Amino acid sequence: MNRPLGPLELDEAIPAAAPGHLAREVTGEVSLILGMPQLSLAGLSESWLLKELGHRHWMLLAEMAGRAVPDFRDGDGAPVYAAFCALSVAQAAFDALGENDRLVIRSSLRRISRTQCASRHRLLRQGVCLGEIELVSVFVRRGSGGSNHAVARVALDGFPPVIDAPNELATRAADLRAGRLGTHFGFDLASLEGEGRFEIDPCPAQDFNGAGFLYFSSFVGFLDRAEWHLDGRRAPRAVTRRREVFFHGNVDPGERILVRWLAARRGEGVLVHRCRLERASDGARLADAFTERAV
Repeated sequence: MNRPLGPLELDEAIPAAAPGHLAREVTGEVSLILGMPQLSLAGLSESWLLKELGHRHWMLLAEMAGRAVPDFRDGDGAPVYAAFCALSVAQAAFDALGENDRLVIRSSLRRISRTQCASRHRLLRQGVCLGEIELVSVFVRRGSGGSNHAVARVALDGFPPVIDAPNELATRAADLRAGRLGTHFGFDLASLEGEGRFEIDPCPAQDFNGAGFLYFSSFVGFLDRAEWHLDGRRAPRAVTRRREVFFHGNVDPGERILVRWLAARRGEGVLVHRCRLERASDGARLADAFTERAV
């Protein structure tokens, strides 16, 4: 039930059930034959993949805490979730995968701070790596008002000690939010002069998860829809090579999202762009996204 987070406040530690073990890193592997649910026009479906990896991240958290299922709750019995604050797709070759291919996903997860965990997922076909995806999450609970506009950060007991090695994606996410990151993907982050805009009305039946939050994979889907519209419908088989998304907030059902096309550059067979997602009603920043696509 992972979803992008809203404005965060560090809350009190919430005890978890006594773990069966305290492995500093947990790993897992799944193998499947690809069919229509996992594929898109251009190969492996990024939307399906992100949902699958979000679920694997969630299940690995349960394993790390020694739980049979990922049912984390606070002292009042309210559910606690792992909200994604950063996503990275690197060295992706989704278009190299097709019907009846066997895909192996090798995953690992470790704790990187008091409230954050990071998972890494390698995609393999016949031993060849066709992409690496990283997800950074933070434990949160919904605020007392019930709106998706704000959640409270919490720290759960019952997890192993933090691994000392810094996580580059989490560091980059913190630097971007604090304004310490000057450039990224070759774009000047001080500039917000892009004129392209695309408004989206998220559908509760399609874009929200079971916890009632706009799902993180829906944000990525909105980026692709905006690209299709704002790039002039020029690349029906565009496929992601590299992408980073930094999540800042969420919306309630019925609220619209504005995708701002801030900058783009096109070369031979490649399109790179920078977008910002905002809540249309008040301009609140929901996500910053950087994407490189083969076109």
